[in-house]
Amino acid sequence: MKITRLGRTGLKVSTICLGTMTFGRQADEAAAHAIMDRAMDAGVNFFDTADVYPQGADETGATEAVIGTWLPRHRERIILATKCAGRMGPGANDVGTNRRHVLAAVHASLRRLRTDYIDLYQVHSWDTTTPIDETLRALEDLVRGGLVRYIGCSNFAAWQLAKALWTSDRLRITRFDSIQPRYNLLFREIEREILPLCQDQEVGVIVHNPLAGGLLTGKHVRGTPTPGTRFGLSEMYAQRYWNDRNFDAVERYAAIAAEHGQAPATFAVAWTLAQPGVTAAIVGASRPEQLEDTLAAAGVRLPPAALAACDAAAAEVGASFGPFQR
Repeated sequence: MKITRLGRTGLKVSTICLGTMTFGRQADEAAAHAIMDRAMDAGVNFFDTADVYPQGADETGATEAVIGTWLPRHRERIILATKCAGRMGPGANDVGTNRRHVLAAVHASLRRLRTDYIDLYQVHSWDTTTPIDETLRALEDLVRGGLVRYIGCSNFAAWQLAKALWTSDRLRITRFDSIQPRYNLLFREIEREILPLCQDQEVGVIVHNPLAGGLLTGKHVRGTPTPGTRFGLSEMYAQRYWNDRNFDAVERYAAIAAEHGQAPATFAVAWTLAQPGVTAAIVGASRPEQLEDTLAAAGVRLPPAALAACDAAAAEVGASFGPFQR
């Protein structure tokens, strides 16, 4: 497992990050423990979660609670990332990145996770109702108080991240050291502005959805989404990816992967890790064996011919944006 720095910080993280959104819904506690054990045994030291996980479940916070039954025994070996901003209750201030909610959310996450600090605390999304300086000052207090080590953001546009970095610089307070955007062979829009911005400002890029919800594994077939899969459980994922153009693209990428001796899932994750500016890729599972192909990506170095073939395929099928200018 390759270890790298997170942005300009001294924090060292594995290039494969374990995503936990399935815990508490698709994966029960026993399965979740087995998944975390398998990832750690493979050298993964970076785990990512959020207070609103598992999405679509009745009980928000269930994923963190499951992690909390495993984490105390392994705390010093794990770089733990979680997020706030999503709705956690019915009240007007039970959502967003205002000071009240940020402070309440971090304490609730610490209780569920059964830890006294969070390595990377991320704002899950941009809050149009709260000034960014209010959010950053609240996060600064958490860092100074020792509850949080580093801060990051997720699902920000390039201008939002740039504004946040400028605000931190102006106020001379802790800045976002990472961003978590969606990125995969079917969705390459971050190549336009986010990746160049992050390279210039030395912000770590932790990409989520590198398998496009599992579509890039090549295991799905055209037609109605399979019940129990992410596409069957989430209308959002079906709308994002379940269309003929993407199935055409998946067939092209699977053929390229086969030419280079890789399983489609291994190839897809290795491709994201090969892109300039990418720090780590988040991979998840509902069963431990599902990690085998994705964990293998950490040891794969794709040749220039494979990357060029993917760019050509993206241009032919009409990827969301690309190819990246190498």
